[in-house]
Amino acid sequence: MNTQHPTPNNQQRIQISQVVVTAQQMREIEARIFAAGMPVAALMEKVAGLIARRIQVLYLSEDAETENFSVSVRPHKVGILVGPGHNGGDALVVARELYFRGYAVFIYSPFAKLKELTSQHLQYAQSLGIPCYQSIEDLPECDLLVDGLFGFGLERELQDPIASAINQLNHKSVPIISIDMPSGLHTDTGKVLGTAIRASHTFCLGLWKLGLLQDQALEYVGKAELIDFDIPLADVEAVLGETPRIKRVTKNSVFSTLPLPRPAVTHKYKEGHLLLICGSRRYAGGAILTGLGARASGVGMLSIAVPESLKPILVSHLPEALIVGCPETQTGAIAQLQLPENTDLNSFDAIACGPGLTKDASPIVQQVLESTIPLVLDADGLNILANPPLSKGGTKGGIRQALTVLTPHTGEFQRLFPELPDAKHNRIEAVREAAAQSGAVVLLKGARTAIANSEGAVWIVPESTPALARGGSGDVLTGLMGGLIAQAVTHQIPAEDMVAAAAWWHAQAGILAAQERTELGVDAFTLTQYLIKFLSLINKPLG
Repeated sequence: MNTQHPTPNNQQRIQISQVVVTAQQMREIEARIFAAGMPVAALMEKVAGLIARRIQVLYLSEDAETENFSVSVRPHKVGILVGPGHNGGDALVVARELYFRGYAVFIYSPFAKLKELTSQHLQYAQSLGIPCYQSIEDLPECDLLVDGLFGFGLERELQDPIASAINQLNHKSVPIISIDMPSGLHTDTGKVLGTAIRASHTFCLGLWKLGLLQDQALEYVGKAELIDFDIPLADVEAVLGETPRIKRVTKNSVFSTLPLPRPAVTHKYKEGHLLLICGSRRYAGGAILTGLGARASGVGMLSIAVPESLKPILVSHLPEALIVGCPETQTGAIAQLQLPENTDLNSFDAIACGPGLTKDASPIVQQVLESTIPLVLDADGLNILANPPLSKGGTKGGIRQALTVLTPHTGEFQRLFPELPDAKHNRIEAVREAAAQSGAVVLLKGARTAIANSEGAVWIVPESTPALARGGSGDVLTGLMGGLIAQAVTHQIPAEDMVAAAAWWHAQAGILAAQERTELGVDAFTLTQYLIKFLSLINKPLG
């Protein structure tokens, strides 16, 4: 693995690539930049120039990336959608730059009043002879559209004729590139404000906007890419200050967290000892998948407590693990933990509990909650914890004093926290409030997994794949995460960062598997085989 350290300037750019901001925070950061003397017109020229170059590389050049096209002919007619604000000004500079590079450019500008700088750019574009149309019906058929109607900060629902124009544009079978945000999306929540552009590609300007990383925005965002125009890190720090951060999990942040490379001199107990408590006669597969996920984490020692009847099958799949057969109930659940002599729950570095347990193992979960070491709860561990729900008196001063990680999907989240806002509509606020109420680290699974700690910090996993919408994939994550947290304890790595690393690694393994096997070919067992395969393909950390 490449262990070169970036220069201080590169390190700052890497930090910038992880920052996620609200509309208000972005306004304040831009205000500082302009107050320091950066002319608005100069910044617009810089940003739009970067956008024009990326559009040419991705869509217009002879060697443009072919996956961006559904047709065999390269785009040569470009439609520019111009709004009344500076987002429209950015689009007009892009129009001018593409025009000078020899492309046929057509402008759609339906607004009578424009900001002064935007109006000046429109005037100049028209002086060059670039056609401009106020009606969407008059805009010629184009091979590519650039959306500069509305940028960050939009809060009102779109009305006709703009709403109707957007709906017509969405029905055209041509790529649409949105500048900063697809027009019609709320910057913070990702909510569709009546209607919104369905972008093929979104160029987010300067800093990642929170709405782009919300589940409800994903079908409108397309492929998202950051256009870094060199915002000074000092301005970001000045605005964000001590407020809890929202961070986008990146390859670089993950590889700075994973315990790699290992010390030259070490041994198995220095690499963490994880106890998995999982499985039942009915759900033996949950124990196997959780164990295989833990194996991939590289944890030094792995112990797995299962009902006695499952012990032979677990030994056959995980011969290196210590399989602890426990007395079981008539229904095949664990009735009592029967750990090796001179061992108790606090002898381990971490515990992961829940997959395949069934609710009949409720006493086991209660016993685990009384331990004093880091704990990951998933699946039936969460179902047992949700009685009573955590937001209805189920916690008093937090679930427990030691680190606790809850990993619900949306349904489990609502059972745990029924009084909180619907996680489907504002996942970030929901997961923050859940972490604050429970005192736990809460990982809310989804197309964009969100993680929060009790201090209000949030991590967002920016990529995933619907291939992971398969039974058992969450069990794999629980094992992987448990193994990494056990290593975090021995290596003194912040546990929340390790939770984020596990979720990102799990998602990336799913993406790689889907690329090779299609989204239909990624069952949970296959996913376990891609965890290490993905890691082995990464030669060096990048932002």
